Amino acid sequence: MNSAILLSLWLSISASTTAAMGEVHHFKPAKGYLTYAVREPVLRINPGDTVVTNTLYSDFFTEKDGPWPGEVGPIYVSGATSEDTLSVRILKIRPNIATGRSGTSSTYGSLTATEMTPMLHEPVAKKVHVWRIDPKRMTAAFDLPNSRMKRIEVKLKPMLGRLACAPPGDQAISGGVPSNFGGNMDASDACEGTTVYLPIFHEGAYFYFGDVHALQGDGEIIGAGIETSADVTLEIGLIKGKKIVWPRLEDGEFIMVAGSVRPLIDAFRIAHVEMVKWLETEYGFDRWEALEVFSQVGSARVANVVDPNFTVVAKFPKKYLPR
Repeated sequence: MNSAILLSLWLSISASTTAAMGEVHHFKPAKGYLTYAVREPVLRINPGDTVVTNTLYSDFFTEKDGPWPGEVGPIYVSGATSEDTLSVRILKIRPNIATGRSGTSSTYGSLTATEMTPMLHEPVAKKVHVWRIDPKRMTAAFDLPNSRMKRIEVKLKPMLGRLACAPPGDQAISGGVPSNFGGNMDASDACEGTTVYLPIFHEGAYFYFGDVHALQGDGEIIGAGIETSADVTLEIGLIKGKKIVWPRLEDGEFIMVAGSVRPLIDAFRIAHVEMVKWLETEYGFDRWEALEVFSQVGSARVANVVDPNFTVVAKFPKKYLPR
């Protein structure tokens, strides 16, 4: 067994032991923030602690309840430094209301004309779509009055669209932006059972989360998932002395890297370059052999093509990692 695998096993065991000893915080957010930035924390925790909480939600599609309510946070993680990596294990995301909102906009979406992408056709119609959520069955139903099939029911896969540490320097970056600090990646892989790894730029990390989608397809092509509210449980830890450059994710089947930028091809390149480097530095692959294997067994998810930066998630099957 090589040293990289031993290190990985040690980190896993260490994280599990720390988590078992950690405190459970029941936190009810009172307000959210529209930017990711260093500001007064709403909660202070230790590595290995668990946060039982909920996301913020308003019916911003109809503006009945006001605009986007912002993200929950920041949560200050004691002992976190810019030489470490924040780990966020998603233990639970469960819708806690019976509706989810989605819809089309005349100015937003990957198939909609905008100031940057003018088209010679009428704007896409602005519509609000309401999905009826059954939290117990984990399904959502949607009426299709103008279609041959008059109703559809789908299985839910709740996800957190936004997971972030405060960005570098004194920046306050809009909640809708994904970048190297995480942010609005809209990656459906950020679901129950996934651990998200985030770069840290400030002492304390200043962690934010929000933007629950009960379900969202790849690309988020209309600019919205089934937007809803959820109860969320997160186990938050630190990997001391390890720095990463872009967000990483891991579930039972894949290790993943998220790259976010425009144009889309550069987001694809970032995610895949960082994956090859990960395979090289931590799993003992030769760089060019890693590239060869990744080229044959890898996959990629286009997480979003609507945000200020686009996001691509590169995925490598864990069954092909050294044992």
